[in-house]
Amino acid sequence: WKTYLGRPDVNAVRFNAMRILGSALGSNGRLEEALLVCEANLDLSRRYWSHAKEAILIAQSNVSTCLEELGRLDEALVLTREVYTRRVAMFGVSNEDTLLSALNLIISYTRALRFAEAKKMILEQLPIANRVLGKDHQMTLAFQRNIVIGLLRDEKSTREDALQAEKIVKDMLVRLRRVYGPTHPDTRLMEEHWLCQAQEKLATYDSRA
Repeated sequence: WKTYLGRPDVNAVRFNAMRILGSALGSNGRLEEALLVCEANLDLSRRYWSHAKEAILIAQSNVSTCLEELGRLDEALVLTREVYTRRVAMFGVSNEDTLLSALNLIISYTRALRFAEAKKMILEQLPIANRVLGKDHQMTLAFQRNIVIGLLRDEKSTREDALQAEKIVKDMLVRLRRVYGPTHPDTRLMEEHWLCQAQEKLATYDSRA
């Protein structure tokens, strides 16, 4: 980074070095510093590369990620929602990048414990993901996994929700084992964590009956 620091703001190499620096700082847990760098990178994107719409959205997503990791969930949600809205306008709802932005927004809703909004969006996006990507695609499975998370973590959830979560997990396990194999980390996480979580929640409800 210091190698390129003295170059003009409009220098593309300097710009990319700043983006990499922000990512590296975030990966090493230096989140406050990462946020400052990512915000500066976004500012440069808007100032000098306003025509590069996708680059701006990527820079905006990086700022959102930093804010989320710092626990500033509401601020992160504003940016993540804006990225999704702009990708819909640019590419339409059936584009893979748009679907990824939708998934990021759902994850942000879930982390902010806004489960109703997350579920509503998943139900809108899942048929699109099934059609565009296929039921076994990693992103499609991620949409389903977030349904499970909401059903199990929402304080308003019922025994019927836990039953639905267990059903979804078992269906996902069949596909994960077929596509990725039984020892894949995603398969093991689904079996050893989410299936157990659903069954434990069901047992809790049954013990109260």
